[in-house]
Amino acid sequence: MKRILILTAGFGEGHNSAARGIRDGLAQVAPDAQVELRDLFADTYGIANEWARIAYLGLIDRAPAAWGFVYRWLDRERSFTGNFKVFFTLKNYLSRLLARFRPDVIVSVYPAYPHMLDEMLGPTGTSDYKRVVLITDSISVNGIWYRCTADYFIVPNDVSASVLLKAGIPAEKIKAFGFPVSPRFAEINALRAPPSDANGRRVLYIVNGAKPGAPDLVRRLSALPQIQLTVTTGKDARLFRQLDQMRKTNALQFDLINWSDDLPRLLRSNHLLISKAGGATVQEAIAASCPMIINHIIPGQEEGNARLITGSGSGTIATSHERLIAEVQRAFSDDAALWRDWSENVAKLSRPAAALEIASFLTSI
Repeated sequence: MKRILILTAGFGEGHNSAARGIRDGLAQVAPDAQVELRDLFADTYGIANEWARIAYLGLIDRAPAAWGFVYRWLDRERSFTGNFKVFFTLKNYLSRLLARFRPDVIVSVYPAYPHMLDEMLGPTGTSDYKRVVLITDSISVNGIWYRCTADYFIVPNDVSASVLLKAGIPAEKIKAFGFPVSPRFAEINALRAPPSDANGRRVLYIVNGAKPGAPDLVRRLSALPQIQLTVTTGKDARLFRQLDQMRKTNALQFDLINWSDDLPRLLRSNHLLISKAGGATVQEAIAASCPMIINHIIPGQEEGNARLITGSGSGTIATSHERLIAEVQRAFSDDAALWRDWSENVAKLSRPAAALEIASFLTSI
């Protein structure tokens, strides 16, 4: 019976989304496996970790250029040995967890953990478990992900695999299985009919970046003729109330959803996604073969995600409201010719069963 430990952190939803995808994939592929999914930062530091998480999210939202500087500095580092000594409480907690759970495989879905394991075991240390690093970003893969000890690196696509190859990681250690989105993406087979007067032109706006401008963008999108707009605000209750009041006051026509666990169906049924270039968001859109207009990019890790969409011809970038409205209109004009191109291209990237493939691999090593 395999024992698999998945380590994640709440500093960016992509990590948690990937960790849950692996856990859910294992539940289907290997229901007898013992699986633990842990956020060691939350387990160890409690409210202090929550403050740090909020500060990090505030930094990347309000001062993205500052985060871009930190990201580039990390990428230039050649060795991270000793950088995580300050987390001795977390490492002591991890040591006790390893002694209790005795995992066969550790999957790190946050880049700090492999370096902590290196510090715990030493530069030539051996262990009784396989170490797997699952990289959640595409193309612009920071060196902190792979300048560590690991038996395998799982990447979301071939172009990200080439980054690791260029950095000197042996090919046999690199597995391009895709991003582990929820296995539910693989269960929904029926794709949307092309946009038309009969089938509608459905646009999904997931507000998870550039929030101050969201009400104005919603107002403009809802005014577009022949567009059926759905807006999701996640767990931001304040923004939900603001948009709901705006909808009632101005008699605007759009559907409003707060947090939903039905994202696979939403992405499969809508023709076009508008959102930021987050790792999970981009990969979920790809899994659902849903073309995307990116309206917000955090410098660093999200730049590669955006290049994945534009470079594959699966959507475009529009960071101003004027440009975004123009791109929505362009996508659906001329019998949706541009949308049809985007849709065909994004479908070539789609790997909705990646979590199941990764789960099968983890149980085989």
